Amino acid sequence: MKNEIFKVLKMVEEGKIDSEKAAELIALLKENGTETGSASPYLDKTLKIRVIDKDGNVNINIPIRLLKALLKTGYHISANLPASEKYLKNIDLDMILSAVENDLDGQLVDIASPEGEKVSVVIE
Repeated sequence: MKNEIFKVLKMVEEGKIDSEKAAELIALLKENGTETGSASPYLDKTLKIRVIDKDGNVNINIPIRLLKALLKTGYHISANLPASEKYLKNIDLDMILSAVENDLDGQLVDIASPEGEKVSVVIE
């Protein structure tokens, strides 16, 4: 949980969220980590997004514990990271969020275009 809290604080430092939202996220992270006495192994997994295109590679790793806390607060990735729209426009984010909410893992998205662009979304 320490890493997830560090990532929330980094988001504040970068101006992506305010301190009020950070406090809410940290409270949810602590709540999720203790609500069953022992954390679910699923919460220790990571959502990994890999994009390869002519402009370069993008690798995003989001701990599931942090992602679930963000979802509970109504935080929406594409609305808060405008540059992500380019990469997320052809991905069904609702399907990915549903997969996270239902504790699914493995390959969720695997897209390859004729131009050599590739997008992969995996929970592992």
